[in-house]
Amino acid sequence: MLKGKKIVLGITGGIAAYKSAELTREFIKKEAFVRVIMTKNATEFITPLTLQTLSGHPVFTDMYAPLTDFDMAHISLAEYADVILIAPATANIIGKIASGLADDILTTTVMATKAPVLICPAMNVNMYNNAVVKENISRLTALGYLFMVPGYGELACKAEGYGRLPEIPDIVEELESILTPKDLKGEKILVTAGPTREPFDPVRYITNYSSGKMGYALAIAAKRRGAHVTLISGPTALSTPRDIKFIPVASAVDMRDAVMEHLDSATVVIKAAAVADYRPSLRSASKIKKGGGGLDLQLERNPDIILEVGRKKGNRILVGFAVETENLVENARSKMKKKNMDIIVANDVTKKGAGFGYDTNIIKIISADGKIENVPLMSKMAVADRILDRVKKIITSRQSAPRRRPAFRDR
Repeated sequence: MLKGKKIVLGITGGIAAYKSAELTREFIKKEAFVRVIMTKNATEFITPLTLQTLSGHPVFTDMYAPLTDFDMAHISLAEYADVILIAPATANIIGKIASGLADDILTTTVMATKAPVLICPAMNVNMYNNAVVKENISRLTALGYLFMVPGYGELACKAEGYGRLPEIPDIVEELESILTPKDLKGEKILVTAGPTREPFDPVRYITNYSSGKMGYALAIAAKRRGAHVTLISGPTALSTPRDIKFIPVASAVDMRDAVMEHLDSATVVIKAAAVADYRPSLRSASKIKKGGGGLDLQLERNPDIILEVGRKKGNRILVGFAVETENLVENARSKMKKKNMDIIVANDVTKKGAGFGYDTNIIKIISADGKIENVPLMSKMAVADRILDRVKKIITSRQSAPRRRPAFRDR
């Protein structure tokens, strides 16, 4: 979503200014266009040349400096921006904007823009907790300015508390969300992700190769598009997504219970988890010791969660996955019909770049009406949006379908 977007990055005079170099680099890696504004105090912490080299454009520090590609810098930058990001934002810059002061190139640009403005405070914990700073943040929030909560930890001044610049990936994700159209606003989307673990003694279990990346991508993409998202996840190495209701589970039975508990509030259910079909019928209370021969495990069926959801789905949209190694379309269609899905996403995990563990995927999106969309190799975030596009089409078609008029009898 950041590809081709125009970001104006404002840097103010705090120790966290050095992180703006990494932030700029991340935006460039995502193929965004970055223009940097630095206050005079910011140049005491990091040089304009550093940001110019990383952004590929001259850095704006002086409102009255001669320009070549912008006629009036603050007006042109204000109109140029798809979003303005101030990171780090000191107590001083927050106070100036809240008071309507515009005495340098950053504050004048902010005053002149109609683009969203995201402010990332970074300062001493006592400054951040100061009543005046809190009041200024509240005032600006009420006026439509966007804020991120600072990170918690040890600060440059050796104090500990809230005041660190938010982590770079979190800032990038916040901008992704701000710039994404909210076409799923009002929807309540339940996503399952990751593997399940089926223990047979206190230290060992049966599982599969699922990394959870596809399910997490779907949850993040749905959140960006305005949906209220609940993510039920088996054990993964992934970070918990921000601003998403997160429910960790371990076994298939745990996941089934969590899904059923939250089903009533969902309008869309996306079952991306790789749930184990079987579990050990007996679990040893102590570690099973290695013997001279083999080890026989008796297995029993786990609950079929998506089959149960399909029977109770009502007007909900149900999306499932079929991970196959042969007869991809045939097996997927059979599964979709049996389990009452609206959409099934078919994966052939024998293809390089598809399936478990990869950051990419290759899929076929099959609808209940028989249509097949072939999605070539692309990132799982991009794949998630393609799946959600299909969900959005179903929502739109249902909303536009003519309602039946009630029949009236002559009296």
